[in-house]
Amino acid sequence: MKIITRQEADIHKGPLILVNRQHKIMYEIPGELVAVEENILLERQAATLLEQLMKEIGGWSSIVPVSGFRTMAEQQKIWDDTLRASGLEFTRTYVAAPGCSEHQTGLAIDLGLRQDHIDFICPQFPDTGICGKFRKLAADYGFILRYPAGKEQITGIGHEPWHFRYVGIPHARIMEVSGMTLEEYIPWLQQFDSPLHPYCIRLSGRAVYISYIPVSQPLTRIEIPDNAPYMLSGNNVNGFILTQWSK
Repeated sequence: MKIITRQEADIHKGPLILVNRQHKIMYEIPGELVAVEENILLERQAATLLEQLMKEIGGWSSIVPVSGFRTMAEQQKIWDDTLRASGLEFTRTYVAAPGCSEHQTGLAIDLGLRQDHIDFICPQFPDTGICGKFRKLAADYGFILRYPAGKEQITGIGHEPWHFRYVGIPHARIMEVSGMTLEEYIPWLQQFDSPLHPYCIRLSGRAVYISYIPVSQPLTRIEIPDNAPYMLSGNNVNGFILTQWSK
């Protein structure tokens, strides 16, 4: 066994961080950002998986990236401009307040159907055609529809069929099958409160174990089996989510 350690500030980093009005982004610039189609920026792993998905479906010929990573200043401008143009109710429904936007993580992207006019705030992304193909495969590449219909009271954001968030594999598939939003998934995982008491699924013939690790002071210490692949992400709330794959 080996021991890895994390500081308290590390709970604000990783693909499973929850960002909303109650849990704000805690850094200005996330990890490494790279450009996808048309120079939209995303966190490197999210960009890699998005490109793989688009290659499988030939997506970039008909789908355009509308918005990816935004700075605090950019999010503030979008908020202010939308507020002036469309009023407070519309703005609160479709635009996250500065500091509360997933776009500031580099893990979220808005996609639209390629056409002459694309609405920056509410791009068209239907359930059919190439967009439907994207939706069908999104979870296999670690992406979720972040703001689904019927969950507005939970997410605090209106239904946005164009907004996709990278959370990683297998978390996207679990959330899709269960119908959970990230607001529901993060607390649900806390029942699996030790690597000795994980949630277990099988993915591509391999066992995957997922557990919640509460943050400790001054350091959180986590035991990991030698040579076993794993991912550790903060949840931006109160701890870490450990994902381990069997050898």
